[in-house]
Amino acid sequence: MFLVSVFCFLAFSVIRGDAASFLAGTEGSAEYLAALREQMGLNRSVFLRYFDWLKDFLSGNPGNSLRFHGQEISTLISQRLPVSFSLALFSIILILIISVPVSLFSVKREGNLTDRIVNFFTAAGISAPGFFLGLIFIWLFGFTAKLFVPGLFIDYRENLPGFIGCLFFPALSIAIPNSAILTKFLRGSLFQELQSCYVRTAKSKGAGNPAILRRHVLKNAVIPSVTMFAMIIAEVFSGSIIIEQVFTIPGIGRLLIAAISSRDYPLIQALMVYTAFIVVFANTLADIVIMILDPRIRTVKEIQ
Repeated sequence: MFLVSVFCFLAFSVIRGDAASFLAGTEGSAEYLAALREQMGLNRSVFLRYFDWLKDFLSGNPGNSLRFHGQEISTLISQRLPVSFSLALFSIILILIISVPVSLFSVKREGNLTDRIVNFFTAAGISAPGFFLGLIFIWLFGFTAKLFVPGLFIDYRENLPGFIGCLFFPALSIAIPNSAILTKFLRGSLFQELQSCYVRTAKSKGAGNPAILRRHVLKNAVIPSVTMFAMIIAEVFSGSIIIEQVFTIPGIGRLLIAAISSRDYPLIQALMVYTAFIVVFANTLADIVIMILDPRIRTVKEIQ
């Protein structure tokens, strides 16, 4: 996270143009631009500016936004974070609801028509971008079936069921490609575990296939899938920018696009560090979960 903050700050320091140039506009004189840079501290060393920014960021005040007329960045993020978090959480729930049952259902029918259908839709889901599915859903379920109003957003503080309804199709657009990825990965792990010696031993003792699959195979197959699921969680939390734009959801993604379009560097820096934190946190959590699920990993680390 420290390295991300350093590279992020340095990148926006070397990019041509700065916050003072944005505020001064094209009509600002050189004297006015110099005065602005003096006032904002942009004429100081980049290292001094970085440590001042880092100190403010760690204290919960990463600065003020240029695009939103000097509003505090922490306030802007806190207003939109519940929306993006709810969308990501809804998407993750849908991913689990879709991928786990489909993987278990298809592995019981290896090689038959059902298995081939699952393979086809898995490949199609992986190939379909989320924003494309979002446009299809807007046309099919919004304009044609009238199941929702495209562009309408209901605040969770006003109507919670309406808020959840507004997030369903955006969450489904995010969930389908990621569900296909997780299904393919988990399904491959299940097939690999089914060839293990302990499965043949369990069958020789008279255990049925459903019991073996549920009590033994699934637990071992989930372990390598946790890492993939952590990557999906990071992608869902940080990669819903386009979906929020497609469905006009006022979340972190739309805030980032607005900041980029107006060269609001302080806001962009804060959002990039937030995105990096989600990725680092998800992968760290995956390592902890894997150690809990498989005590052998914990034993190896203790020996090392």
